[in-house]
Amino acid sequence: MTKTPVLFLGHGSPMNAIEDNAWSRAWGELGERLPRPKAVLMISAHWETHGVAVTAGEHPETIHDFGGFPQALFDVRYPAPGDPALARRVAELLAPEPVMLDPARGFDHGAWSVLRPMYPEADVPMVQLSLDRTKTPQQHYDLGRKLRPLRDEGVLIVGSGDIVHNLRAADFRRPESPEWADRFNETAKRLIETGEHGPLIDYASLGDDAAQSINSAEHYLPLLYVLAAQESGEAVSFFNDDVFAAISMTSLAFGMD
Repeated sequence: MTKTPVLFLGHGSPMNAIEDNAWSRAWGELGERLPRPKAVLMISAHWETHGVAVTAGEHPETIHDFGGFPQALFDVRYPAPGDPALARRVAELLAPEPVMLDPARGFDHGAWSVLRPMYPEADVPMVQLSLDRTKTPQQHYDLGRKLRPLRDEGVLIVGSGDIVHNLRAADFRRPESPEWADRFNETAKRLIETGEHGPLIDYASLGDDAAQSINSAEHYLPLLYVLAAQESGEAVSFFNDDVFAAISMTSLAFGMD
């Protein structure tokens, strides 16, 4: 049986959802190349909780969880259907971890900003899994390992964040990236290519470059779920491999031809 690929998408600014640029075009091309999934399980940087939760509504709303952007971005609606059955399956796989099925939670911009170019018809069902910020990086990775069977069930696992994300260090008037951001992006890619997940989980061991790049960690943690879903020896492909200001758009896929 062919396994469904698994993706980590550097999402950057929510404006990428409505702008025609190299990154959004790459997402669109990706949606055309991928085998059509039965559903998407999305792990976004923008849903942080105490305790694990999954969206369980049939018609989740579009959440505009940002400020200071043009009205056109707030006008976006991404009416992808929910998938309560998949939400229950996620809870089953994560057992005995308690998982709250949340019927009211919608889809945040970390989810719809990347899926809108990929699946513009919003016709692929989606479930979001929260980031339980009470957990260690190793525990996040361990949860991701439990989700691997979904790849045999036609579910596309997507982590949406940024390998490098430090808004306090970003100056968008001067988009040249700091040296530490470029160095850490390359370090992470090298470790991913060689399948060395240990240092990426224990990222504090990677020194100051990691500390500045990962910063508050919510944009990095979705990567750990994606790494955990990799099969042994499975090749990685990188795309959108750009760092600007102090944000990395670098994205990757496992299981692509």
